[in-house]
Amino acid sequence: MTKSYPKVINHIGVSVIGLNRAVSWYEEVLGFTVLRRETIKVEDSSLASSNFKTIFGTNFKRVNVVWLSSGNSVGFELFEFEDPEAEQRANNFEYWKSGVFHICITDPNIEMLCKKITDSGGRQLTNILHVNNSKLHHKLAYCQDPFGNIIEIFTHSYEQFIANT
Repeated sequence: MTKSYPKVINHIGVSVIGLNRAVSWYEEVLGFTVLRRETIKVEDSSLASSNFKTIFGTNFKRVNVVWLSSGNSVGFELFEFEDPEAEQRANNFEYWKSGVFHICITDPNIEMLCKKITDSGGRQLTNILHVNNSKLHHKLAYCQDPFGNIIEIFTHSYEQFIANT
């Protein structure tokens, strides 16, 4: 098999409870920008409704969606399902189970972002971890937003972090 050209991450979709609060949180704490909002219902004849029925199956009846953009233009979609009703997972940090378990944000002032997350209803799950080398002084920490989603924070870009550790 030949190696593929590296693909670009287009967007990430996250389910939340309390969509308006989540939108405000992601705008205020992480600086994301709202692009669009929409309620999609099974009875709509729209293309979005048809696609969502295909994706989510026969239980899907209604969902509110907000599309946001990060600082490097990666899309971030927030979903709050009304029917079936959204439920919070008991443990969203089951890292040993397959599937996505976190997103990662780059911020050089990791201490300030961790404080902002905890001050706004989130949690800091780990201490700030230091990774020292001769080129850069990297830090990382794991946090949780108020909606149960895991957010890792790096002080440097992914490539700087991995290439220099």
